[in-house]
Amino acid sequence: MHKHFNGLKTAGLLGGIFALLLIVGALIGGGKFLWVFALIGVGTTAYSYWNSDKLAIRAMRAYPADPQQFPQIHRIVAELSQRAGQPMPKLYVSPTQAPNAFATGRNPDHAAVCCTEGILALLDERELRGVLGHELMHVYNRDILTSSVAGAIAGVISSLAMMAMWFGGDRDRNPIAAIAVALLAPVAAMVIQMAISRTREYDADEDGASLTGDPLALASALDKLQNGVQRAPLQPTQQLQNASHMMIANPFSAKDVSKLFSTHPPMDKRILRLQGMARGPQQPR
Repeated sequence: MHKHFNGLKTAGLLGGIFALLLIVGALIGGGKFLWVFALIGVGTTAYSYWNSDKLAIRAMRAYPADPQQFPQIHRIVAELSQRAGQPMPKLYVSPTQAPNAFATGRNPDHAAVCCTEGILALLDERELRGVLGHELMHVYNRDILTSSVAGAIAGVISSLAMMAMWFGGDRDRNPIAAIAVALLAPVAAMVIQMAISRTREYDADEDGASLTGDPLALASALDKLQNGVQRAPLQPTQQLQNASHMMIANPFSAKDVSKLFSTHPPMDKRILRLQGMARGPQQPR
């Protein structure tokens, strides 16, 4: 698990986005307003993190998964939760034919896993088990907290940059640098935020495959999802854009998302990594 050092990458990316925040605050406001925006960011993070399950479920118009109607989901999640030694999350189904799934919630005791009707129709039980293992590991790895912190810091950076564009900021020291930072910092913050999201997807793939003991099942599911999402993409509304990083596959059409700003790694790379896990460590000849 974590053989690609994704935890270290995430820590480095979070450190990078925090350093960018300090640079922006120093160049634009001389540090005068940094703590004000930092407090706003902390407040936004706390609200989003605390209510993440409700916000995402509402965005997808999901309804509780009745055990009688969806026994397969309940059986798989109960088994995997028990295997991981973690509480079983609440289960939901979203009434959309776009195939996808996501997990949300501030911790394992207050978590939810949601599948769309489209993914339930597309995958067989083995593939669905791989997907649900992936989603459970997002919860157990506290990925919602990581993404909330990254998003809040990125938001503070954007707010500082906007303040500089409208009110001038502290440009007397180095006006060219201040203007450049005001223009480029929000883009850089978004790039780092998306990189963190992609790294957490790799981790959930690896850890989920370890939990199920079947990397090829998840690889097969991702292959089907790659084609299924392109046949039935979601429209990139504001609510769905805010929840898209939680989903196992980018829910939007490929033409709407560049690689640099994508919340998900390329499917082909994810599938290759999982196939490598199934082969196991290569023995020297």
